[in-house]
Amino acid sequence: MAVLCEQVNLAGYTTLRLGGPARRFVEATTGDELIGAVRKADEAGDDVLVLGGGSNLVVADEGFPGTVVHVATRGVTVTPGEHGQVLVRAQAGEEWEPFVARCVDEGLSGVECLSGIPGRLGATPIQNVGAYGQDVSETIVEVRAYDRERGEVVTLDRDACRFSYRHSAFKGSSRHVVLEVTFALEPTDVSTPVRYAELARSLGVETGERVPLKDAREAVLALRRGKGMVLDADDPDTRSAGSFFTNPILAADQAADLAERVADRLGADAVFPRYPEADGHVKTSAAWLIDKAGFAKGHARGPVRISSKHTLALTNPGGARTEDLLGLAREVRDGVRAAFGVTLVNEPVFVGVRL
Repeated sequence: MAVLCEQVNLAGYTTLRLGGPARRFVEATTGDELIGAVRKADEAGDDVLVLGGGSNLVVADEGFPGTVVHVATRGVTVTPGEHGQVLVRAQAGEEWEPFVARCVDEGLSGVECLSGIPGRLGATPIQNVGAYGQDVSETIVEVRAYDRERGEVVTLDRDACRFSYRHSAFKGSSRHVVLEVTFALEPTDVSTPVRYAELARSLGVETGERVPLKDAREAVLALRRGKGMVLDADDPDTRSAGSFFTNPILAADQAADLAERVADRLGADAVFPRYPEADGHVKTSAAWLIDKAGFAKGHARGPVRISSKHTLALTNPGGARTEDLLGLAREVRDGVRAAFGVTLVNEPVFVGVRL
């Protein structure tokens, strides 16, 4: 039976260690408990927050006035799939990093570059979690979810998930509660082709090459640790929500305007990082924009700061409130906009707050 508590401090359930109390807090350890807790709150007209690992969450200091349903379901099954692939079905409450480690240990390729990412598995399709040239939309084949509008369990295939860069049909909507995710992985001892230049350099290979599966994982973990992106109780830089801003995707006219602003600010020969996207759009680096706008690693505002290892992470070394963090985020966003005309968008989910 799901455990119900009241006035539970949510700071203990987020990697930022920020956030006030939940009026009601339910721990759901089975799919039926998860559905039942959400359904009961819906029938009572209560606001609902479905909480996983809290690694991509910014919660108001005032907390959450409704019911928080904490997803603690467990279970992974492996079955043969089509075209020689292996289907790996996992419950939403599985921790993501141990799941990736298991896949690598069992010689299943497709998620190795997503090593070291904190949080729970059910959040990965919502955010279309990605890193180092890989994202989950490439391997997810279906998502089982509780549809709160229809009051029933539904299965969405990859097309129905409508994946895009750090986005999906689930993001920005509370209609679906993810119950289970199925991945199609390749049974092989080598990685998928290495696409990310920084990762390729660290492995000593050209982009497009494959490497031993465990080598890819270890290289990714090393890169993430160097940026404070692997949780470590002894490292205050890891007390963050990961990358706080998404990399901007610019239309052609926006990219041209940015090029002019970069030349004006940094010199005629200066260029910004650009990666081609569909329909003539260009993706650029939020970290680069933040740095060139004058916000260096370690830049502090009161009790919060930019990570000393990576400009995309905003950290809470201790003693901060959520409003302190938002003040720093607004300072960075406004500074980048003033310098380069680009408005950065937050990547974490906001609960009861806004920039």
